[in-house]
Amino acid sequence: MGDFNLALVIVAIVICVLVFLFNVYLLVNYQHPDDANQAYFPKFVVVLGLSISVISILMLPADVANRQACRHAIYNGACSLTLPMKDLWLAVYIIDAVLVFFVIPFAMFYYEGDQDKSVGKRIKSALLWVVTTAIVCALLLGILYGLVGKVDFTVRHLSSATTNFPSNWDFSSSQPCIGGSGARACSAYTANASSEKTWTMRTTFPEYVVALATVVGSVLFSIFGGVGIACLPLGLIASFIRRPKAVITRSQYIKEATELGKKARELKKAADTLHQEERSGSKGRKWRKNVKAVEKELLQLEEDVKLLEEMYPQGEKAETSWALTVLGYLAKLVLGILGLIVSVAWVAHIVIYLLIDPPLSPFLNEVFIKLDDIWGLLGTAAFAFFCFYLLLSVIAGAMMLGLRLVFITIHPMKWGATLMNSFLFNVGLILLCSISVIQFCATAFGYYAQATAAQEIFGHTLQSLRGIKYLYKYNVFQIAFIVLAGLTFVYYVVFGWRRKKPSGRFQLSS
Repeated sequence: MGDFNLALVIVAIVICVLVFLFNVYLLVNYQHPDDANQAYFPKFVVVLGLSISVISILMLPADVANRQACRHAIYNGACSLTLPMKDLWLAVYIIDAVLVFFVIPFAMFYYEGDQDKSVGKRIKSALLWVVTTAIVCALLLGILYGLVGKVDFTVRHLSSATTNFPSNWDFSSSQPCIGGSGARACSAYTANASSEKTWTMRTTFPEYVVALATVVGSVLFSIFGGVGIACLPLGLIASFIRRPKAVITRSQYIKEATELGKKARELKKAADTLHQEERSGSKGRKWRKNVKAVEKELLQLEEDVKLLEEMYPQGEKAETSWALTVLGYLAKLVLGILGLIVSVAWVAHIVIYLLIDPPLSPFLNEVFIKLDDIWGLLGTAAFAFFCFYLLLSVIAGAMMLGLRLVFITIHPMKWGATLMNSFLFNVGLILLCSISVIQFCATAFGYYAQATAAQEIFGHTLQSLRGIKYLYKYNVFQIAFIVLAGLTFVYYVVFGWRRKKPSGRFQLSS
């Protein structure tokens, strides 16, 4: 058994190294050419943040495997060779909170600082913002922890007299306890509601920080995740429906390209004007609104350019390019259908297992357990996939709302064209929501992940914490998730299948 535990430690180390290398690969291929060979600190933060978020998702399956590692231990001390999961959970999520609230904001302030200023002034300005934020956060956390940093557990006070050791162990409905029938011998069986008491104790400060970060992440997760779990698959299917059906003629291409070029010049002129206003210090509400409008127009222009290139492939391999375009849209259709199945399974599981009391069925919990019976890691892999799908839904929901709501900043991720500030924003969003995804999965798959360290932190402590326990007692976040998913589904059914029209003067031919 000790060998098995050692193997689990080795597998965990190997996976951490592979996750780090994969995130370096993503950074290298997604980064903008302007950030090549520079901005090393933001890049380090991006790789570290992505690694922490992925590892935190994989830690819950590891927690389940760790729980099983010493189940059949045949000698004392075998369980001491398992991973210290509770300490690891707290370490990972304290690092998560520090990255989200301090390191990533510093990296963003530094990266987005005025390039005309010296490095020292940019660092000073970024530190000023971060230190101010740190002082405010520390004061709030200290005050909240001092006032309401306690957990209230509902317990039942029981007492019973002693009895002789029984000679047999026969139990029945008339004799549910040792020592015969009657209240004297079976207090736990006959105790009334008045025996319930509230046991209050102070939680540890790290657990309290994790709990508050989870609440903040749960708000974002309910909004972005609820929207994203519907728009992620439906967006892929809608993209297939709106795909270009045929190649346009050369004259049509020249006409559309001329209009796009005119729009590009207008956007450049508007961007130069906004840059001049920024330097003059007139950055009011109107300026921010205009920046948001230019960002939307630029994204729309890039989409139109990409669509035009698809509709009129050029070069010696034009036919091959068109064939790949068709295959790409077919792949979106297949992935959209598969994603829709996963989304429906998630929504059904939330309703069946979380919102209905008592649950109608363990549903996906039983699926994972049966997959584990088929092959040890099959259920674990399926569980990890469902958790990662929630994270992808959060990103999809943030992108959708960012294109439609003025107060949400757009930070698109594009292959070979992603600036570091967009990287940092999305990594911060993933980190903040990953805590909530783990808490959500630990609750939704409580039957599969029972008796784990994650259940202790994200189940008993979080759901008994004074002041916020009612949010989880009455399933506020789960209900908001389901409602937003339903509204998004209705939106896509009514409006999602239509081709997006540019807000400028031009419009691509269909």
